[in-house]
Amino acid sequence: MNIRLSIKASLVAGLLILSQPALSSDLERRQSELKSIQAQINKQQSALQDTGKQREKLVSLLKSDEKAIAEAAKRVNATKSELAALDAKLVELNRRQQQLDTLRLSQQQTLSKQLSSAYLAGNHDYSKMLLNQQDPASIERLLAYYQYLNKARTQAIDQLKQTLSALNEIRSSQKDKQQQLNALVITQQEQAKRLSQEQSQRKSTLTELQRTLSSKAEELEQLQIEEASLKRIVEQALLAMKDTPAMDGLDALKGKLGWPTKGRVSASFGSSRSGRLNWKGIMLAAPEGQNVNAVAAGQVIYADWLRGFGMVLVIDHGKGYMSLYGHAQALLKAPGDLVKTGEAIALVGRSGGQTEPGLYFEVRHKGQAVDPARYCH
Repeated sequence: MNIRLSIKASLVAGLLILSQPALSSDLERRQSELKSIQAQINKQQSALQDTGKQREKLVSLLKSDEKAIAEAAKRVNATKSELAALDAKLVELNRRQQQLDTLRLSQQQTLSKQLSSAYLAGNHDYSKMLLNQQDPASIERLLAYYQYLNKARTQAIDQLKQTLSALNEIRSSQKDKQQQLNALVITQQEQAKRLSQEQSQRKSTLTELQRTLSSKAEELEQLQIEEASLKRIVEQALLAMKDTPAMDGLDALKGKLGWPTKGRVSASFGSSRSGRLNWKGIMLAAPEGQNVNAVAAGQVIYADWLRGFGMVLVIDHGKGYMSLYGHAQALLKAPGDLVKTGEAIALVGRSGGQTEPGLYFEVRHKGQAVDPARYCH
């Protein structure tokens, strides 16, 4: 019953966007809970039933820790994207400024030459020309020439004004973008500190959780519980697939898909996991925080924390096919989101009680796990 309640809770839980004071309060609460559980374990280590209860409390606490890490990591990732966009904007503004500076110099030189030509030609007064009874045809030609020069100078001055105005706007935009960039850098530093605190809290919780697993038999029991949790999620995902739009599935894509992230295979499909349990997918060892990409287009039908697998995301590809991504640090998509092939959907992590970063990846057809290597080249 406790397992069912835990799974149900994981399905309905969402990512909470909290203010900084609330986040600090939540972290302090979980630290206090951990200390209380540690004290109880030390007193009751010999009592198997009591230890089991403490283990369940620690699993619940681990869930809270890892979801807090996911939220912090998601914010850090979003800030990185904003920083990259601002950097690109500043590069474009600098390029535009160089172009306008070059144009300004050219326009100033043109105007200078026009003014010099007008000065060298002298100041011809129209009334004096008439009094001196100069040839009317010559006067008309001369006036037409001066009108042309005056028009050219006026245009040159207007163009220079426009260029200078555009330069002022560019410089103002550069100043604003630089201020935004500086503020984001400070925000990112604060977010990185917060992420480090959450990871430290998780490490303490995980250490206590491992203390409760004193034998291989208990470890196997936990793996069986986790596998049952995953099976339940797959069954619920199959029901959810009935309501999604028709999609093409993966039949035509065998051997053509890319892997969800770059990494080394640390556990292959079908290999022994523990006792009679075998791997239903593969484990890819990869750097924490690295992008996890959708192997094919589809719709997200599950995105939440799952016991033993941490932050999990499931995509429906149609025709009974689904792909599953586990142990993520953070999920970038939510149930109902449509995703494209190669689109970032999560970040590599170590959630679900893992000690090393990596990605758990499954492909299933009508609920049955199939070797991902048959689909990913």
